[in-house]
Amino acid sequence: MTFEHQPVLLQEVLDLLEPACCHHIVDGTVGGGGHAAALLAAAPADAELLGLDRDDAALAAAAVRLAPFGQRAHLARCRYSRLEDAADELGWEHVDAVLLDIGISSHQIDSAARGFAHRLDGPLDMRMDRRERTTAATLLNQASAEELERIFRTFGEEPRARQVARAVVERRAERPWERTGELAELVLRVAGRPHERGLPAATRVFQALRIAVNGELDELAAGLRAALELLRPGGRLAVICFHSLEDRMVKEFFREQAAPCVCPPDFPICACGRVATLRQVTRKPVTAGAAELDVNRRAASAKLRVAEKL
Repeated sequence: MTFEHQPVLLQEVLDLLEPACCHHIVDGTVGGGGHAAALLAAAPADAELLGLDRDDAALAAAAVRLAPFGQRAHLARCRYSRLEDAADELGWEHVDAVLLDIGISSHQIDSAARGFAHRLDGPLDMRMDRRERTTAATLLNQASAEELERIFRTFGEEPRARQVARAVVERRAERPWERTGELAELVLRVAGRPHERGLPAATRVFQALRIAVNGELDELAAGLRAALELLRPGGRLAVICFHSLEDRMVKEFFREQAAPCVCPPDFPICACGRVATLRQVTRKPVTAGAAELDVNRRAASAKLRVAEKL
């Protein structure tokens, strides 16, 4: 299956990251290389980009996409929370821009063998890095009902998390979980169909499992800190999120790092000595316009936030 991933908010990323002023760029979630290729094309002729990804299929596609840039493009298979280590291997002490596109690719969604989508029957996998041992099936077959409820409620914001978790445990007593279609059918039976504009419960449950399998929220928290450390003063960090849990984390991180003081409001003078480390470039998230939505409906939930290191 061809690896296809249409980069979202591409022009907005180019406008806000200002690659024409960059010499070292990190794309921490390079995917098929769409954003990376555009950034390199807009950057000076001697600029270089480091692209990271956990997915071997994504890196293979990115290598093809970025081949015309020759030695200006570097790729590494690792988590973006390790971007400092990857940059250090190239001898980069600081970088001018970091991009994190936290969504999963169209290839991952549309490949039944990867197990990310509830509409396609396949193995309950959901690993971004297929070298890891824990799959969605592992969690469904081994986690307690309480742990599954926490996963569905916290990561999927599923209101019927307890009922779904109990049904999962009851069902595995008969036979182990193996297929996405089986799970989607059970969730539909337990949680029912959504109201007109609500998300299907299966979407919530599958999202929750994917986040748990890949440790995505912990990865995002660590990745934001690592990006801030690696950026030079004046360098910019752009983050694209696709659901509220991620976007809330980015929003709070930017807000905290932009605050010059965290003393209680009733303190007469600042006692914390805190110095702001970021300036928020985008006060509100940037979203896709009508023209982009006409050609890529999956961009509808994308939110871009950008900050600049002080």
